[in-house]
Amino acid sequence: MAVISSFLSPNLYHNPRECSGIPKASAWLVAGASPASYRSFSSFSLSSSASCSVRRRRTFSISAVDSTVTAEPEAARRLYVGNIPRTLDNEELTKMFAEHGSVEKAEVMYDKYSGRSRRFAFVTMNSVEDANAAIEKLNDTEVGGRKIKVNVTEKPLTTVDLSLLQAEESTFVDSPHKAYVGNLAKTVTADVLSKFFSEKGKVLGAKVSRVPGTSKSSGFGFVSFSSDDEVEAAIASFNNAMLEGQKIRVNKA
Repeated sequence: MAVISSFLSPNLYHNPRECSGIPKASAWLVAGASPASYRSFSSFSLSSSASCSVRRRRTFSISAVDSTVTAEPEAARRLYVGNIPRTLDNEELTKMFAEHGSVEKAEVMYDKYSGRSRRFAFVTMNSVEDANAAIEKLNDTEVGGRKIKVNVTEKPLTTVDLSLLQAEESTFVDSPHKAYVGNLAKTVTADVLSKFFSEKGKVLGAKVSRVPGTSKSSGFGFVSFSSDDEVEAAIASFNNAMLEGQKIRVNKA
């Protein structure tokens, strides 16, 4: 009976690490225990198994929370890279930033009308630490004869600012007869551009390019006309002219 008593001991049978199932009734009775003893111990084992199941679920939940907490938001890892040479492409940009950390994505921004580089890019690093290292090492350094700017991307636009820019974009009338206007002052708006160029022809539309997701001017824009003659007249009259304190560049888009 001493052997049977040891076998029936809940402390010896229940292993918290393994949460074993309840022994079959036939095996229990063969060991010499009464049906009443089996029913009593079954209730205890079911309670222990449920407790183990709860512990497993709790462990999984804690792990899931921990992994979420350690994730770093993309906004803190995404860098704005400004004043880059027009010849710099995505591959060269990636190599440049990879020297200071792990790069997740690098993208030079191109104008959809002219296909030319807009002289700025976005680089997403794999960690905030890598992003900070890239800012420290690359901001205000010279690349292709130009001093580049590297910083964390601008704050998102407010709803009001975003709606104004969307309205500005939607009113632009595209045309095959366009002039590219560079070196614009930050204060120049589409309305200012339109009024300035209307002296030399019928302006169909004007737009100032913005840094995506912000109200910040990219420093260039486009003016569309009704004919090539008007484009040529605008270039002849306004290339190297002063607009709001800066000498603008005007050529065919």
